[in-house]
Amino acid sequence: MTSLFHSGLSKDFSLILNDADDYNVIIQVGENNDTKEFRAHSVILRARSQYFKSALSTEWITKKNNMIMFSKPNITPIVFDMVLKYIYTGELNFEDHLNEDIFGLLIASDELLLEELSEPVQDYLIKNRTTWIQENFGFIFHIVFKLSNSEVLQDFCLESICAHPQPFFTSEDFLSLDKDILYYLLERNYLQLDEVDAWDCLIKWGIEQTPGLGNLNNDRTKWNNEDYKSLKKTLDKFIPLIRFVDFSPTEYIDKIQPFKAIIPNHIYEEIEEFHIKGTLLKKITLPPRNRIESNIIKPKLISKIVDWIERKEGNTIFNNNDSSYKFDLIYQGSRDGISNESFRNKCNLQEPILFLIKCQNSPRIFGGYTPVGFYHYIDRREAYFYDQYIFSTNSFIFYFKEDDNTQDMILKRVNENFHRYTIYNNFYNEFYGLNFGDLDLCMGDNILSVATGDYNIYNIYGSDTYTIEDIEAFKVTKR
Repeated sequence: MTSLFHSGLSKDFSLILNDADDYNVIIQVGENNDTKEFRAHSVILRARSQYFKSALSTEWITKKNNMIMFSKPNITPIVFDMVLKYIYTGELNFEDHLNEDIFGLLIASDELLLEELSEPVQDYLIKNRTTWIQENFGFIFHIVFKLSNSEVLQDFCLESICAHPQPFFTSEDFLSLDKDILYYLLERNYLQLDEVDAWDCLIKWGIEQTPGLGNLNNDRTKWNNEDYKSLKKTLDKFIPLIRFVDFSPTEYIDKIQPFKAIIPNHIYEEIEEFHIKGTLLKKITLPPRNRIESNIIKPKLISKIVDWIERKEGNTIFNNNDSSYKFDLIYQGSRDGISNESFRNKCNLQEPILFLIKCQNSPRIFGGYTPVGFYHYIDRREAYFYDQYIFSTNSFIFYFKEDDNTQDMILKRVNENFHRYTIYNNFYNEFYGLNFGDLDLCMGDNILSVATGDYNIYNIYGSDTYTIEDIEAFKVTKR
């Protein structure tokens, strides 16, 4: 049996840091009027940081009066104090520090190769300082992609852009965007940007990035063949990411035809046939993006829901699904009222419907999909019982955490033995809005009930009830 005494160890090392009289390193940090000297022990610094292991090696150090002298002007005293506390004690309290200092700690941890610090700092910023990130998005975005261990915050920034792309794509920062980041954004099937706007922004970015164009030569009427060839070279790998099928006939004429010279011939021929002759796509150009106007889920989650609709339930998360669906918002509780009557009035359709529910005091997002919709139905042959249910084979319900990925997702499809009981006829009984199975997932005005139904159709939640904060329903159409 091994006994652990980490608490005492951390306390003792804290005393070594604060009251040391046998230090052998003096580190001067900061610049101008914001500087401070810290005293430390080279053996501890080298043991805890690969950076200091190299920087304090014999061949690199500078000594004065037998003391190692070290300078870090690019790290502020407050941030370096946090670094030393982590190195000596393994403890940090982010709550005590300003947003800028916590972000500075992330930058310092990347430079000082303190990989263990990186993820907790990113998680804290995303979960607790989201407003500050949004207010300083341009500044943060350009710095975070220069850091080697900031994938979590990088993904957060990219997903934020995909969800609300217009401000960033039309900002001055966009024109200097790294090409790899731009590629990532344009290839996302859930980028919530009108395709004609994506095309206009791409052209502007390409002109800015192409030598001989930009501010020096921004008037397209004065371009020669070499100018178009140069722009084509710049945009060569981006052109196939544009969903040209999303352009209207007028947009095709006004936006695409003038740049015919920069589009590969085989792609342009397909675009032309589609818009002029109505010819079906040959998989050269991509289908429209999956866009959803939801206040409940992030756009990236729609890719996973599309997978479920297509019965693709592997381990791939947020893939770039080749199938394209249109999600038309037909009911929103915060807009139309959260009640059974409102739901029935808006969702009385014999068409595929996706619904999403956000509940009060719960991090979970509940949802479901029915390819047959919700409608008043009576089976005249067996009206004594089956008029209460709608038959369906491809319905499913699910939940996942708010602002999270599908690693915490649970999906359940209708049991094949109970297809007849999949959807309770919510227009047959005024006490319910939507109702999957036998009260397995049921809306009763502003209350959501989740339980194991009598027919054990879904059985994923256990029994519970929630107060609905908002509910959305979308008519689903495959394009």
